[in-house]
Amino acid sequence: MEQMNKNWLQTFGDEALNATTSGDLSDEMKTYYSDYLIDNAEPYLVHTQFGQKHAIPKNGGKTVRFHKYDPLPKIKDALVEGVTPNGQSLKVDAVEATVEQYGGYVGMTDMLLMTAVDDNLVVATELLGAQAGRSTDTIAREVLAAGTNVQYGNGTVSARYLLGGGEAENNDYLTVDAIRRAVRFLKMQNAEKINGSYVAIIHPDCAYDLMSDPEWKYPHQYQDTSNLYEGEIGQICGVRFVETTEAKVFHADDLTATSRTLTVSQIDGKTLTVNETVGSADALALNGRRVLVGGGVYTVTSVSGNTIGLSEAPASGAVKSGDIVYPGEAGAKGRDVYATLMLGRNAYGVTEIAGGGLEHIVKQLGSSGTSDPLNQRATAGWKCTSVTQRLVEQFMIRIETASTFEAGAN
Repeated sequence: MEQMNKNWLQTFGDEALNATTSGDLSDEMKTYYSDYLIDNAEPYLVHTQFGQKHAIPKNGGKTVRFHKYDPLPKIKDALVEGVTPNGQSLKVDAVEATVEQYGGYVGMTDMLLMTAVDDNLVVATELLGAQAGRSTDTIAREVLAAGTNVQYGNGTVSARYLLGGGEAENNDYLTVDAIRRAVRFLKMQNAEKINGSYVAIIHPDCAYDLMSDPEWKYPHQYQDTSNLYEGEIGQICGVRFVETTEAKVFHADDLTATSRTLTVSQIDGKTLTVNETVGSADALALNGRRVLVGGGVYTVTSVSGNTIGLSEAPASGAVKSGDIVYPGEAGAKGRDVYATLMLGRNAYGVTEIAGGGLEHIVKQLGSSGTSDPLNQRATAGWKCTSVTQRLVEQFMIRIETASTFEAGAN
């Protein structure tokens, strides 16, 4: 029986189905499953919950228009008795973005559906909702993490590759001072708060480093717990923190399949010779990557055997025999770097998932016509039409730090 259940749960492969009808679900059941899909997607939509939301325009093309309002100027002149002053006009700039579609589906066999169709469709919808949420959240995250305002640690270093962690001292972990500096930045930009506070999206590893501070407050200490954000874990410096494992991590892959680092044998101008021989597959992957050696970051321009070409020659004496070559896309010595996103109101815009952006699609047995002649296959899937657009760069800042831990790529 166990083996039979395993066989039933196998999907029927990667072949796309050309289904042509919507199946036999009633309108009420379609609404139920659609709502269920959205309910299971929303907990994962951490990066979209603080954006200015606009519905997908029906029959309105692929463009969504967000609005960016300029603040009204100060009034410095006193009113004149009996004289009505000139009125003011709102100045709004339209920021347009083009939506894209994303989606996925799972297949179910007739044997699986004969056991308990509703139960299996519920399970599939739950898993698809989680997939849709994680996928849409990651798409939004990548847009936000590419913002132009970045603060490296406490501001003591000037670049990502200088952020250190895992050392006996002088680690660049997330601190209260780093939070205060970011808060000051948003205040100086006149960024409005969201429901009375700025909001930060934080990874659990960075939350661990920050929560031991005596100033940290848990939600029940400052907020009605019925009004918490999805994933909210606490507050410090007037910033409410939302935790997610999907927070951006800048991770650098190993330099070869067998070694994270390489060792310098000699340096001649732009040519670096290492002790290790780099195979053809590793050489292909290494070419074009960034490497960190001798305190500088360089781009690899060529790899042949144990000879590596660099984009520029290191300064005289900067690189010497025995130096370690580290991956250069993350922190010092290739350490993972975490992005904590701090946001003000109207910093960015997103499409409204519940307003037509996320769709649940069921193709039942027999809906594919001659492409499924024995009525053996059915599918359940999701399709999302969405876009995330940064609106006011000054209203968001990315704090990059190392952590006590390393999460790896996400």
